[in-house]
Amino acid sequence: MSRIGKKPIELPEKVKLNISGDGAVNVEGPRGKLAWTLPAQIKARIDGKQVVVERGSEARNVRALHGLSRALISNMVTGVSTGFVKDLEIQGVGFKAAVQGKTLNLSLGFSHPILFPIPEGIKITVADNTKIKIEGIDKHLVGQVAADIRAYYPPEPYKGKGVRYAGEQIIRKEGKTVQ
Repeated sequence: MSRIGKKPIELPEKVKLNISGDGAVNVEGPRGKLAWTLPAQIKARIDGKQVVVERGSEARNVRALHGLSRALISNMVTGVSTGFVKDLEIQGVGFKAAVQGKTLNLSLGFSHPILFPIPEGIKITVADNTKIKIEGIDKHLVGQVAADIRAYYPPEPYKGKGVRYAGEQIIRKEGKTVQ
């Protein structure tokens, strides 16, 4: 039995969750709305202020989808009630970022600036030209945007220059030595 799938999901105040007969899950809260469709063998029901996710069979792939479905519904509830945040740091001489309308302008030492279009549902703020804060209600989208921005210049191991997650430890290498 899936330990994650068995745990009920607590619904906070101001969050409304609807589950239709075909498995469509709609969550609405103070920060917005999210929708997702349950896999065929997975069912969910609302018990008062809790959501319980159940599976139809004991097949291996259905057991795998049980915990996944519960986690995704839980992330939707958390997203519409409090939201998700990822922080990035830029390190390097002359490396900086700025938000210009619906684009993020990154200067990462290349011959040209990198213009990253900010997707719908994501809010990006820049502090001190080097600290990027990514906020949104969809956990997957927030993490993907952070990974896409980091992929432009991942931190390199010799000087540590690049875009990194806040608090990320970079294992440094020793450079060449003259003998």
